[in-house]
Amino acid sequence: MVHDLTDANFEKEALQSDLPVFVDFWATWCGPCRMVAPVVEAIAEEYDGKLKVCKLDVDANPQTAGAFQIQSIPTMMLITTNPETKEKEARAIVGYRPKDELKEILDQFI
Repeated sequence: MVHDLTDANFEKEALQSDLPVFVDFWATWCGPCRMVAPVVEAIAEEYDGKLKVCKLDVDANPQTAGAFQIQSIPTMMLITTNPETKEKEARAIVGYRPKDELKEILDQFI
């Protein structure tokens, strides 16, 4: 399941999640974003229970996109908790990536 994030619910749904969170920052007019959408859906199914997969429309939610300095889309971000410091860490993946490449990145941190 892919969750929709907004400026209003980002803190609760992404930053306070017990699971690692994978966020797809996208926009309706973005061709590469439409290309990566089925990959994001497949990752949501495959990592169900291990990873919370979300989408955030950067045009409708400029506050969060700005806070994470999203300058190019699609940008996907993996938000995890550092086991030593217990602080949230974010890793950005900019541009279209095939599913196998995304899984290879995700598997390093999950």
